[in-house]
Amino acid sequence: MPTYDYECGACGHTFEEFQSITAEPLSKCPECKKKALKRLIGTGGALIFKGSGFYCTDYKSTSHKQDESVERHKKAAKEVKESTAPAKPAKPESKSNGTSKS
Repeated sequence: MPTYDYECGACGHTFEEFQSITAEPLSKCPECKKKALKRLIGTGGALIFKGSGFYCTDYKSTSHKQDESVERHKKAAKEVKESTAPAKPAKPESKSNGTSKS
């Protein structure tokens, strides 16, 4: 059901009224009680898309969300594994004591 804007021609009072689309326009002002109401032409309601996007939140299949979840878990597990893995020992340098066998 739409919301209509009204303005009283007698007292200038403006207000919104939630009415059925098939309902007759109001004629009596709730403030001054005179029959001088006029329904105003409004811009109407608009759709508001919030969040990461209309397509992502409303039309993509749930399998896509599951795939993203699996990928996030794999990435997190890899990061944990890399952070807890023991450090590789440095490559030992060859020791020479300055003597050579001939």
